[in-house]
Amino acid sequence: MRIPYYHLDAFTGKVFTGNPAGVCMLERWLPAEILQSIAAENNLAETAFLVREGQGFRLRWFTPTVEVDLCGHATLAPAHLLFFELGHPGTSVQFATLNGQLIANRRGDIIELDFPARPPAACSVPDQLLRGLGGKPREILKSRDYFAVFDSEAEVAALAPDMSLLAELDSLGVIATARGGGGSDFVSRFFAPRAGTAIVSASAAAPSSTAAAKSKSPVRSSRG
Repeated sequence: MRIPYYHLDAFTGKVFTGNPAGVCMLERWLPAEILQSIAAENNLAETAFLVREGQGFRLRWFTPTVEVDLCGHATLAPAHLLFFELGHPGTSVQFATLNGQLIANRRGDIIELDFPARPPAACSVPDQLLRGLGGKPREILKSRDYFAVFDSEAEVAALAPDMSLLAELDSLGVIATARGGGGSDFVSRFFAPRAGTAIVSASAAAPSSTAAAKSKSPVRSSRG
């Protein structure tokens, strides 16, 4: 079987920057171990696989080591491909995923993604998390990922985590966040060594927890 494959850089207007994602358009599903092997060989943060289903598509995401239940930039990438390269009709496309129905809307040159909120809650704090972060958060919560809140943007930027310790945690990754400045509501970094991606270049799934924690409302992420 020949599989059409596309490489897209999300969250940027320049090649070789942003967060890259692979997109494979399939006629039918292949065994999960084959999809995982393709993702491992691509060696990108995520490879997205799509099969047409009804009026939309079934979408699955694989890191080099595991299948995940939600990924932002690897949803934006196939949406861009469908709207701007493959001539998808209309102004919206629906993706059926492990996290339910996700909708991408095209508004001119902008793609808007409507994602579920995943508010983090109080949790016990593993010693590996505190030692592995390399910083002292003022609060730690958890949804799918651990959620470490710092007092300043500078603290988040200065983190140099020990990935071997973070890989021992019972979560996909760790979100480090603080209030932002210069026009941003917040800043965040996402570390996911268990997913085979130590530092995610730019994440649209992490704000599902970050914005929900700060606003208590559904998250809406957009990219032009």
